[in-house]
Amino acid sequence: MAPRQHVEASPRTARAIARDLRVAVHDVAHRPGTIRHLEREARAPALAAGTVGIPEGAPIDLDLRLEGVGKGVVVEGFVSGAWVAECSRCLTAVTGPFSVEVHELFEEQPIESETYRLEGEEIDLEPMVRDAVLLEIPPAPLCSDDCAGLCPTCGVDRNVASCDCTTESPDPRWAALGDLAFDPPTTDARARTASDS
Repeated sequence: MAPRQHVEASPRTARAIARDLRVAVHDVAHRPGTIRHLEREARAPALAAGTVGIPEGAPIDLDLRLEGVGKGVVVEGFVSGAWVAECSRCLTAVTGPFSVEVHELFEEQPIESETYRLEGEEIDLEPMVRDAVLLEIPPAPLCSDDCAGLCPTCGVDRNVASCDCTTESPDPRWAALGDLAFDPPTTDARARTASDS
């Protein structure tokens, strides 16, 4: 899936994001069994996990089902879009799709880390989207499974050019052993070893 264009973040974009992710639920809140479907393209809040993220204002798709329950509203469905990052081996730009399933309860007195807040007759989907997407995006994406990465010595991208650098280097944790010098055993030590055997 090709990445879709997104606008640069601005105060207007931040307000638009907040508006996109706030949903009126007066028709389902506290009305058990009442169901409404919500399909919407929204602008994402800035999301990042390490070097992977979703730029603020990038488009995301919401395909959700809202259902009234005794104490609030259950939201279930899918949030999808595209993440952007640098390849963890060669640092070239890379992007990929995500689609994450959600099933969450919004209630007036939410339980921390378990449910989300129902604010009167409105819910804010941003915290739910943030939590779900950050768990879904890859921690260390690659431009391809066989990416050769950068040369650790000269920095050339080994996917597009070769270099004459030595690729095998000793493990630095063992470097101190190279400085050790062992004296040959003395005559007395050889004699003791022989008598012990």
